[in-house]
Amino acid sequence: MRSYAQGRNGQQHVGFVPFDRAGGELLFNLLSERHERKSTIITTNLAFSEWVQVLGDEKLTTALLDRLAYKAYILTTSGLSYRMNQRREEA
Repeated sequence: MRSYAQGRNGQQHVGFVPFDRAGGELLFNLLSERHERKSTIITTNLAFSEWVQVLGDEKLTTALLDRLAYKAYILTTSGLSYRMNQRREEA
């Protein structure tokens, strides 16, 4: 998938570049396999309504969000990001 990069500690960065159809389906399949079997943590600065822009398919996005939100703890935060605070302190 061209739209993510491997981060530290195995974390993935998704959403900077939209997925092509195959990439969206791969992500869906991965998260479907993990559904109710493994814990998954996802952080994003996108509202759920914006995910279709990344995944490119409304039905796929709806099904994916349905699986992710089922029995989930959704934490919403606001304010400046950690990186923005750090940049301001360095300036």
